[in-house]
Amino acid sequence: MPESFLFENPDLCTVGTVGPKGRRVFYLQCREDDRLVTLKLEKQQVAALAEYLDQVLDDLPERPVGDPPDDLTLRDPVIAAWAVGALGVAYVAEVDRVLLVAEELVTDEADEDATPASLRAALTREQVVGLIQRSRHLVAAGRAPCPWCARPLDPAADGWCPCQN
Repeated sequence: MPESFLFENPDLCTVGTVGPKGRRVFYLQCREDDRLVTLKLEKQQVAALAEYLDQVLDDLPERPVGDPPDDLTLRDPVIAAWAVGALGVAYVAEVDRVLLVAEELVTDEADEDATPASLRAALTREQVVGLIQRSRHLVAAGRAPCPWCARPLDPAADGWCPCQN
């Protein structure tokens, strides 16, 4: 069973990619002190997380928010502990933190009673703003959409789409 992780005061929480457009692999990475954890997730999960976090920030009690962290690039080594199946977000008012929860994708149907591993990271508002900005930048940096069907164009096929046939 994969390990679960708790980051009560992370100094880094970011998303990033490895690979060329069209074959990028998306990662979520958290670090606290000398402990670095990397998880694999899908582009759609990154996009949905950014949108939801933005809504959560809008609903929080108003407080001044400082500048987001400067360097949100992935740190080496980029080796996923496990793949993310579900993401959740909660607000912890007592400490004014947004709790990001990622649960492991469980694919073994034979072990229905298995509890998936999880990552819990208590993020500052500044970290959340940085995560939103970084996520949106990465999602927008993907392949251009086909002007007719909106599916991503294949750069290996010189931007040709099957719907043009």
